[in-house]
Amino acid sequence: MKEVLKYSGCFVCGDKNACGLKARFFFDGDRVVSEITADEIYEGYRGIFHGGIISTLLDEVMIKAILAREIYAVTAEIEIKFIKPVKTGDKIKLTGRVTRTKGRLYFTEGAALDENGEPFAEATGKYLEARPELKEILVQSVERNR
Repeated sequence: MKEVLKYSGCFVCGDKNACGLKARFFFDGDRVVSEITADEIYEGYRGIFHGGIISTLLDEVMIKAILAREIYAVTAEIEIKFIKPVKTGDKIKLTGRVTRTKGRLYFTEGAALDENGEPFAEATGKYLEARPELKEILVQSVERNR
């Protein structure tokens, strides 16, 4: 599997963001995967991982499925279905893939799964391929030393 491009300052995947998640994302040719452990510094309630962080991770894994193809896009819409709470200390497996495209619009699905493959949350998203002027800015952010 190949590691997906990243920006070192990104809250989710950046290895130089002091308060970030430092998640690494890998592309297997069809989907992007990542694994993290729910750290207590991202609690929403005592012992419960914040739902906003789960949403952020799902957004990231879905957009990484597009970026893995070296297509630069931005989030247009995401929908999250929370199924069960993530407890701090839980391991989370994230998966994301492109389901279809329509012009510059990419449709995706993602999941946050427990160690048994049961979902904590599922998501769908729509991402818009960046126009040239925005793409130029996005391209300057990513690191290509993979």
